[in-house]
Amino acid sequence: MKRTGRRRIYLMRHGHVDYFEPGITDPRSVPLTPEGRRQAGAARDALCDVEFDLVVHSGLPRTRETASIILENREIAPIVEAGLEELKSGWVVAESREELAAMLAFSFDDAAEPGASFLPEGETFADAQERIVKGINALIAGRDWRRALIVAHEGVNRILLGWACGGGLRTIGAFEQDLCCINVIDLDIAPREDGAGVQIERAIIKAVNVTPYDFLKDALPRTSLEHLFEIDFGRGRPARR
Repeated sequence: MKRTGRRRIYLMRHGHVDYFEPGITDPRSVPLTPEGRRQAGAARDALCDVEFDLVVHSGLPRTRETASIILENREIAPIVEAGLEELKSGWVVAESREELAAMLAFSFDDAAEPGASFLPEGETFADAQERIVKGINALIAGRDWRRALIVAHEGVNRILLGWACGGGLRTIGAFEQDLCCINVIDLDIAPREDGAGVQIERAIIKAVNVTPYDFLKDALPRTSLEHLFEIDFGRGRPARR
């Protein structure tokens, strides 16, 4: 397979999870809910005619399970790219479910500010961007493929879409990522001028936040975080303390 030319990434977010399910002590280990499995099944059906040369997930259970549903009846083994794990959050004390949800829901808006992090004392957006873009570049430079499925996370996908559109962290607040959504990014790959491998010449965003279980978003008036927390911020951003 030629290593240059156009490649396509089907970039997904994992399906619905419940971070507040009794017994969950580590949010990294949370599995898909029945709703999340149904969402992944709809994505599987939508992608049934797409032939993948490469399938990647972050290694966390919710992306691994989503990828396994997409790959039902396919003979392709996914690989793990730990560089595509979700942004590492800090420890935070919130007085209410609504306050915690607000911290998360609006954290992407300030991502381009110097030192901005995903919750206080969490991973900075700048560091996360470096890690995530490095992971994508490794997949491009180190493997031959034409169509790849990548199952990742909201923050990861937002950063990759900001990177692909050229706007960087300033833009990621605008890229809503509903649960189990599909984005399509085409990459033109060319040889490096020094002859040492390949490089991305340009990125083309073909589709953003497509949800096969609700193509027209009729039942999705809230953001995904509002849905996960069962909170509605439709009236605007809550006041900061």
